[in-house]
Amino acid sequence: MNISGKTVVVTGGASGIGAALARQAAGAGARVCIADLNGDAAQKLADEIGGISVVCDVTQEAQIIAVIDVAEAAFGPVDVFVSNAGLGRGDPSHAASAPDADWMLNWNVHVMAHVWAARALLPAMIKCGSGHFVNVASAAGLLNQIGDAAYSATKHAAVSFAESLLISHGNEGIGVSVVCPQYVATPLLGLGDGDAEGNLLTAGDVAKSVWQGVADGSFVILPHPDVAKFSALRGADPSRWIKGMQMLRAKAMSEQGGISVAEFYKLV
Repeated sequence: MNISGKTVVVTGGASGIGAALARQAAGAGARVCIADLNGDAAQKLADEIGGISVVCDVTQEAQIIAVIDVAEAAFGPVDVFVSNAGLGRGDPSHAASAPDADWMLNWNVHVMAHVWAARALLPAMIKCGSGHFVNVASAAGLLNQIGDAAYSATKHAAVSFAESLLISHGNEGIGVSVVCPQYVATPLLGLGDGDAEGNLLTAGDVAKSVWQGVADGSFVILPHPDVAKFSALRGADPSRWIKGMQMLRAKAMSEQGGISVAEFYKLV
């Protein structure tokens, strides 16, 4: 899909990957609606790029519907919905140690927010035979994030839901892309563009990959190409893959004194 002239909604759009996606979409000629919990930051970015902003908690279906209503009132039917909002809290100790509230927050942000957006938009998109969902998952959705079981499990579910969307509706003109980056220099890791080096990409790098993937009609978008190799190894020999991940975890425990998701990228 060429996004020039299209209506694009980006959740979690006030910072990090979301802000980069919004800026690049506007630069490509799209009409952009930024949805974020941080209303001030969202409005500031909207003013910068000539878009609009809406305060949105993506754990609430009604608020996602309200974002769509505002975007469509301002710009017309939503052509591209980017479910980008995300979080990561890590395991307090063992893999099942996170409280139920954290598991449900991960589930609602990483999975149900995608479901609610599709539920609201699919009928009209199917009727007109066009539309595109960009569901930002993670390499953890194809592999695993050591030290954050809730994040890994829900990102796997996000990949699966995106696949279901495309299987069911790809022949009805609906495009679907699922984005699976590894580590990115964003506020989620307490980092910015100046920290990016080696395998640590900037948010802009990821956004560029996303919009190129949407233009090409790609389903799985891998800003870090090595993820494809790792995913193939995991599928070919799961036991070997698990042993390798156990060794990586042991390395983190030895060299970093524990599992810190914000520091883990230095080992990959």
